[in-house]
Amino acid sequence: MPKESFAVARRSFLRAVLLGGAASLSACSVTGLKNHEEPGAPTPPATPAANATTLGNGPVKVALILPLTQGAGPSAVGVSMRNAAELAVLESGANDITLLVKDDRSTPEGAKDAAQAAISEGAELILGPLFAADVRAAAEVARPAGKPIIAFSTDLSTASRGVYLLSFLVEGYAERIVDYASSQGKKSVAVLAPENDYANVATGALQQAAARRGMRVALIERYKPGAVAASAANIAALGAQIDCIFIPEQAAAMPEVAKALTANGIDSRKIQILGTGLWNDVRVLSLPALQGAWFATPENAGFTAFAQRYRAKFNSDPTRVATLAYDAVSLAAALARTQGARRYSEDVLTSQTGFNGADGVFRFKADGSNERGLAVVQINNGTTTVISPAPRSL
Repeated sequence: MPKESFAVARRSFLRAVLLGGAASLSACSVTGLKNHEEPGAPTPPATPAANATTLGNGPVKVALILPLTQGAGPSAVGVSMRNAAELAVLESGANDITLLVKDDRSTPEGAKDAAQAAISEGAELILGPLFAADVRAAAEVARPAGKPIIAFSTDLSTASRGVYLLSFLVEGYAERIVDYASSQGKKSVAVLAPENDYANVATGALQQAAARRGMRVALIERYKPGAVAASAANIAALGAQIDCIFIPEQAAAMPEVAKALTANGIDSRKIQILGTGLWNDVRVLSLPALQGAWFATPENAGFTAFAQRYRAKFNSDPTRVATLAYDAVSLAAALARTQGARRYSEDVLTSQTGFNGADGVFRFKADGSNERGLAVVQINNGTTTVISPAPRSL
């Protein structure tokens, strides 16, 4: 960190500098996952927020579509992301963009209405929505109008040319952990995965990454809720045929999985357990059966710094996905400030150099997916230790 006052550091946190013709969001530290939070997970109590408002007073109009309400009341996730966007506008100087904040009411119809309103008001770029169905609905409006979207869904099927995902994708987690395991001499992996969409995607990504690395996928065991024990027994029967097990499971279900591992004699000190960023949760880190396990995740420093500034302004804790809104708004402001009329063109948004935000380095691919700089951490005594740092460039 440069020797400057905290106030100056906050103002300069997302000042843009040119990197290879694209704007990079400069930061004093790179961040990561403290408590990964999928949309719909428990969140802090919401505070009231307007369904639609504007932030900033810059000449470039950008829309931010969020689930500010759900049913009859406010959405804690949407409100937290809206607050993060306000923080980004204030820290960027507030005079680069005017942010048009729209409520999609947590519905596809609301997302379509919000996108139509934003475009009619002159938005050049749409940030959000959060949920997959809402992203698809907004894209139906934005695509014919030639307006790019930077969305927050983790569903890769929502991505396409002109619809870019800023979220943490399970494909990235799987690729990173396989690459690291292979670099450490692991040759054969078994998959212990629930029967759900997340695990379907994770398993497919692992198979592709393993094939690229020459790692053998010895067995894929799928289980229904409450029925993990039999699948764990089948993997345990492989014995020395495998040297690692990949488990793409949610944090809430991991205590049951850990119990099954122990009951079947699967010892994490003898066979390497691998997971995804969903494991960065106290419910997982404290499990005896997972001590020594590895998983891919962003590093923590940047989120911690963001959360401190968020608390200072809003007197509450941000949801984990709030940094997505913060980084998206910061990027939009930086590009407006540095890239002129080309600011939201495809070649700028998909720059190979990428960008650096609160959650570390990232870049968008032409197909709408993303690459992120992820660390690999090891679970030790209820906490994590970085064993392979996140890259500082892509």
